[in-house]
Amino acid sequence: MLARAIVVFACLAGGAGAIARAQQSETVPVRASLALFPMQIGEWRGVQEPPFDPDVLRVLGVSDYLTRAYFRPDKAGVGLYIGYWESQREGDTIHSPLNCVPGSGWDPVSKTTVEVPNGIGDERIAVNRYIVRKDLDSQVILYWYQSHGNVVASEYWSRLFLIRDSVRLNRSDGSIVRVIAPVLPNVENAEAVAERTAAGFVRAMFSLLPPYLPD
Repeated sequence: MLARAIVVFACLAGGAGAIARAQQSETVPVRASLALFPMQIGEWRGVQEPPFDPDVLRVLGVSDYLTRAYFRPDKAGVGLYIGYWESQREGDTIHSPLNCVPGSGWDPVSKTTVEVPNGIGDERIAVNRYIVRKDLDSQVILYWYQSHGNVVASEYWSRLFLIRDSVRLNRSDGSIVRVIAPVLPNVENAEAVAERTAAGFVRAMFSLLPPYLPD
């Protein structure tokens, strides 16, 4: 474990220098605003959530973001957050839910990595599965990092791809996609049900992301 940490630290430290030496004027990809992301996704209908407080936005440093709730006809619902950073060279970097969620009062219960269908043939993607609890309420969170065609659960791999692409493509843009499903009380196998709900939404929406999170 220590050896792995040392290797990762060395890669990140070396990569930071490479990013600093890269051109200051980055290649900015053409992309659609997340405000145009579909409100209707199959059987899921979206509802706009209130915008973030300006102080929150300053901390996040995000270039574009989306925060909505989506509901199925059977009333099952999920929360969707997508954050996009046009550049991560000036100190504005992707904030992991491992840091943000506890800060909002939710206590972590477990964290694993699972594979879910992405709705493109038989393909699956690896995502983080995070269970959090506040008082009597629990949530299942699925999230991943996405940039330049790379979809990864690992924050370390996300940083390594950032370093590589900053040099290779002169781009440091990146994004995080997070889907939250509530764990409903008095439901048998409630956590598994919530995970299936979140995974079903991921399957429905994943193929719609490329215009907003460019390869």
